[in-house]
Amino acid sequence: MKYNKDIYKIYTWKNLLMFHWIINPGLAINELILGQRVPKISLEDKTSDKPKVERTYVPCPHCEKFHDSRTWSLQNGTAFKNWFGLYCNNCGDIIPCLTNVLSFVILILTYPFWVWFKNDLKKKWLEKQDERYKNLDLESPLNPLKKRTWIISGLIWGLLMFITMTFIFPFFNGDSITLKKSLLSIPVWSIAGLGFGYSMKFFTTKKGKNTDTNKVL
Repeated sequence: MKYNKDIYKIYTWKNLLMFHWIINPGLAINELILGQRVPKISLEDKTSDKPKVERTYVPCPHCEKFHDSRTWSLQNGTAFKNWFGLYCNNCGDIIPCLTNVLSFVILILTYPFWVWFKNDLKKKWLEKQDERYKNLDLESPLNPLKKRTWIISGLIWGLLMFITMTFIFPFFNGDSITLKKSLLSIPVWSIAGLGFGYSMKFFTTKKGKNTDTNKVL
């Protein structure tokens, strides 16, 4: 697909935020456990002054529809459980997504265990997708700061990181797990989680500059 660069800012893996998703090992939790995914390509409308989340679109390479990014959001209950990718409710195909490096390594190492169930799991997952996207709300503005959803999301992420980095990784690396280290990790990952949640809030609600360029979606 070709995109008008005068209208859209194109986000690919080369973008700093997208690259961060790939290399940050903590985000493997979001991918593998929560099923949160990031599309390989997303478009930001440079002609709109709306918050970023309301002027960002995800193109489907199969049917070429431009999806409002709120198609996959907390308010619609579709932000998670996207283990196989982002479902296109227009053509029923799957929009390709980035893969976190640690997620990739884990999937490779555990391949002999899950390969036998992949097709059946994907089939059952696809069967549930139409129902998930029946009543999408793509008009209501998202305001994570007002609803404080960024705090909840950040703390959940921080908790998962605390468990992973304090207990799981040391266990497999053969490192010692002590009470002192565990207690010190609690405020560290609480602050890190809140920082993560707020950064997501900031980037999704940041407003753009309005121009008079005509566009067709």
